[in-house]
Amino acid sequence: MQAITVQDRDAGIGGLTLSELPHPHAAENDVIVKVHAAGFTPGELTWPGTWTDRAGRDRTPSVPGHELSGVVTELGYGTTGLTVGQRVFGLTDWTRNGSLAQYTAVEARNLAPLPADVDHVTAAALPISGLTAYQALFDHAHLLTGQSVLIHGAAGGVGSLAVQLAREAGARVIGTGRSGDRDTALALGAHAFLDLQAEKLEDVGEVDVVFDVIGGEILERSAALVRPGGSLVTIAEPVTVHPRDARAVFFVVEPDRLRLADLARRVRDGRLKPIIGAVRPLADTPSAFAPDKRTPGKTIIRVAEE
Repeated sequence: MQAITVQDRDAGIGGLTLSELPHPHAAENDVIVKVHAAGFTPGELTWPGTWTDRAGRDRTPSVPGHELSGVVTELGYGTTGLTVGQRVFGLTDWTRNGSLAQYTAVEARNLAPLPADVDHVTAAALPISGLTAYQALFDHAHLLTGQSVLIHGAAGGVGSLAVQLAREAGARVIGTGRSGDRDTALALGAHAFLDLQAEKLEDVGEVDVVFDVIGGEILERSAALVRPGGSLVTIAEPVTVHPRDARAVFFVVEPDRLRLADLARRVRDGRLKPIIGAVRPLADTPSAFAPDKRTPGKTIIRVAEE
């Protein structure tokens, strides 16, 4: 089968190669998925799990990408809850070969059924961004109706879904980003928008929740905006500046089959819409990783046709 692989840690995106690999083996509780569409995170070539297994052993050549949508073609021993021929979407393990391949092995518990009226490209944009947004707002920040939430990167892959989820939950949503993101954030449901390049962050005032995807100075300055009893949640880096009398949480997204199914229902019902940017073929993956290409929405790799 064809897959995108990396072998040289120092090569960066220049080491991404379209390769021929053996068909994957379904271990216990695995399924084999024929991948129709895949998502990736540009920074994942710096993640330890891209290069080593759970025991820290080199596992190159490895296949990056951790979001997928496709069809189950094989069940491993002991697998329950899924069937051959079923449309599914979800996450691949951080320390195993990922989604940028024609076929991949995935733990069944990391996948959810995909409704027939949600296409694979849309579904591939949901797992990391959707689960991250939901877990940040509700599992970690415990956002409630009537509260206020400041969402950094409101027009990005994660932030755009967070805006929609928070608005539907009845929160007052303030989005941030670049000036060109204003119309997108407001159209998604943000009540207000702050341009981080031209406006003063502190003018936002106190909020109940800050959800940060940027880190650095923005994360540090955001701590002062959280009112007592509130929450500062980030996925960018561990928190070093803590809000006064409030919680600070850094977390990494976790698989959740039930929540994935809920997100798919929201998409099907028109209540949630991931922003899809470029859709590229598998062979174009190396150029899609290029950090100098900032495109609106999430880039999806189309591996097979519907």
